[in-house]
Amino acid sequence: MHHRILFLCTGNYYRSRFAEILFNTLAVQSNLNWSAFSRALAIEKGACNIGPISPHTRAACEARGIAIPEPTPFPCGVATEDFAAATRVIALKEAEHRKYMNDRFPQWLDRVEFWHVHDLDAADPEDACAQIERHVSDLVRQLRNEKSAVR
Repeated sequence: MHHRILFLCTGNYYRSRFAEILFNTLAVQSNLNWSAFSRALAIEKGACNIGPISPHTRAACEARGIAIPEPTPFPCGVATEDFAAATRVIALKEAEHRKYMNDRFPQWLDRVEFWHVHDLDAADPEDACAQIERHVSDLVRQLRNEKSAVR
């Protein structure tokens, strides 16, 4: 059975996209039967974003030697079907995203795990991406250990 992780952030332009790309890279390297996709909880907040993905995400991937999938899709808002398709759901910042979940998708709130990664208003992109990398690496290790325990 293939499992999917849904990463959520406000605009699906920066943090969730980096988490998605990094997770998918590490999952392949670890031979996990998991993949990630990402969505926006409030895509309208990203109206001023230019292009399909944040330059900060591009820089973080480049610094780690990670290729960004081409063609790179534009940000996408989350829909009920996305929650249904996900084995796990992770929102990148509880203080920011719990309210969106409660207001827009309260029926799915109990399935969401929350991290605490600040957006550009409160964190330098290098620091935020390093924090996402730690979280994603820990998650991959956890899934790898669960896979080993099942064998």
